[in-house]
Amino acid sequence: MMYITRRERFSASHRLFNQNLSQEENQNLFGKCYNLHGHNYEIFVTVSGSIKPHSGFIVDLKDLKKIIREKVINKVDHAYINEVDFMQNQITTTENLCIQIWKELTHPIELLGAKLYKIKISETENNFFEYYGQN
Repeated sequence: MMYITRRERFSASHRLFNQNLSQEENQNLFGKCYNLHGHNYEIFVTVSGSIKPHSGFIVDLKDLKKIIREKVINKVDHAYINEVDFMQNQITTTENLCIQIWKELTHPIELLGAKLYKIKISETENNFFEYYGQN
């Protein structure tokens, strides 16, 4: 089994709130993150698979790059994450962002003949989030 990781970057804004809570409850729960704010994110998409004898690749990196950009980066870069289609009805934590990106990428990566192994997102230089799927 071989693993490859592709890094992409995007800048986006969001606001943490739970629509079922009052403004005061949201402010107490999320603190300053209840206010509109932004991050310069880095996302690391790791796929696994066997090396294909005809190419020597697990996947062609240009195809992986295209999928990540079409399914994720083009939707979130310089956007308000709360309004991104795959983040609708989600509290826009980076934890939830990882899960929703996983859902967006799983099938297209399988069509390349690989398996999505991990989504890692850096929200700040000190905060990283990793998701390995449900299993």
